[in-house]
Amino acid sequence: MHSLILLLSLTLSAGFQTSSALYLEPCSTYISLNEPWRNTENHINDSLGALKCDNDMDGQWYRFTGMSGDAMPTFCIEENFCGTHAPIWLNGSHPNVSAGIVSIEACASFNNNCCLWSTIIDVKACPKGYYVYRLPKPNYCFHAYCGHFYDICDEADCVGTCSGLEECHCTEGTVLGPDGQTCLDVNECEVNNGGCSEICHNLKGSFQCSCMAGHVLSNDHVTCEDIEGCHYNNGGCSHVCTTGDDGYHCECPRGLVLSEDTHSCLVPVQCKSDSIEVSVPKDLIGGLELFLLNSSCQGLSNGTHVNINFNLKTCGTVVEVVDDKIIATNTLTGIPKQTPGSNGDIIIRTSKLVIPIVCEFPRRYTVSEGYVPNSLNSQLEIMSRNHGRFPFALEIFKSKEFDEIYRDAPPVLKLRDSLYFGIEPLMHVDGLQALVENCFATPSPKSDDIMRYYLIKDGCVSDDAVKQQSSRDHLAKHFYVPVFKFVGKDNKKVYLHCRVLVCGALDERSRCSQGCRARIQRSSETEDTGHLRNHVLTGGPIVIDTE
Repeated sequence: MHSLILLLSLTLSAGFQTSSALYLEPCSTYISLNEPWRNTENHINDSLGALKCDNDMDGQWYRFTGMSGDAMPTFCIEENFCGTHAPIWLNGSHPNVSAGIVSIEACASFNNNCCLWSTIIDVKACPKGYYVYRLPKPNYCFHAYCGHFYDICDEADCVGTCSGLEECHCTEGTVLGPDGQTCLDVNECEVNNGGCSEICHNLKGSFQCSCMAGHVLSNDHVTCEDIEGCHYNNGGCSHVCTTGDDGYHCECPRGLVLSEDTHSCLVPVQCKSDSIEVSVPKDLIGGLELFLLNSSCQGLSNGTHVNINFNLKTCGTVVEVVDDKIIATNTLTGIPKQTPGSNGDIIIRTSKLVIPIVCEFPRRYTVSEGYVPNSLNSQLEIMSRNHGRFPFALEIFKSKEFDEIYRDAPPVLKLRDSLYFGIEPLMHVDGLQALVENCFATPSPKSDDIMRYYLIKDGCVSDDAVKQQSSRDHLAKHFYVPVFKFVGKDNKKVYLHCRVLVCGALDERSRCSQGCRARIQRSSETEDTGHLRNHVLTGGPIVIDTE
């Protein structure tokens, strides 16, 4: 049971009143986590009651007390400890008092992976020798934060006359904590990756190196070498290793696909604009039922595969902006099927089937106006194993209400008319914002036409006649401008092309938050457009009636 400890010290001076918000010092205002099941010694096979999940955390400050432990462990905790399936531990060293509040990665261990999931938490060392943690709600169940009892240091040996002021010393792999008596684990992986050439795992009092797929640890236990055949560790292949005249290579069972590392077999994922589709061979899952993060989203069997369909807004899907990508993640978990006479409890104690699902969408898009119902007017949708397009369309509207688009035929407009156009999301997702970086017109369907006229450039309106209209959807952008045509009697059509950028809604430093920005030389910010995958949808045209 959590108990709230609130110690406030307020000093009021006569005639003085502050308008700033009251700051609560984390070291004196925290929630105590004292549940015995949180301790690293607690294995779920030995514990009573249901599996634990910290889905009630809300980003408050917490302290580990009582039988839960002294502090969070800073070394990998095996799965099925701390009263849960995926225990969360601190992947970094505790700070000292002078460091203040420090952000450190926290990892959840599962399926023989010390950091299958991760998040960032805030940690502060308090002057009285304990630590407090700002703990966010985990994205998944069953995840819970661990506490650990650290060893108490031994007094230094004293020969002859002893003063009683001898300092404590800790064993190798630990360091004295701020209370002067607790020996905290040293994270060797924080310095030079522990000397490991590839992966470093921090353990209690020590560390261990490991290698990525296709490599093996050499005799020095820190260097990784290429596997030269199937005879050792199955060639690093997750499933089938075969040898031929050209060496060895990995293969996958029917229904799985080989990943980019050429050694691991993955479940194929189709990332569409309006749905994410996963198909798992029944031979892989045996007698398990498949659920997404929201357990109401279950897989359906067609006899050979178990299929599950969802989208960016359903089934607990998490959407984040990371670097140049929008990343949507979910997790497919296998749970043993219930048998007649069971008590109805759903747990995953006997299952280790965890299938992370990741769809990546580029943040930037070049979209062109397309309204004629033909093959050129395809939707923003590219299917692949784990890449897709975030769904946007450039539409021409019939009026300033922006509620009806041209569908059956291209618009025919006069020079006296107004052109109403806008960027429309085909799916409404919270937590994101969009910026129209560039919009330009061409007399042909080609977005690289040398004859072009900019309406919007670098997020700024280039033509003063362009006006923006507010929209109900935060991702939609609506504009209107007097109709124009290109010089030349043969130029009776106009095509629009817009470049759209998607960012996190709460990222105040993102390009979307900057809005209008004049083009400057930014050699340090040169964008690698090669991996942004700018696709152009070409359609149209807008026909200009000059008579």
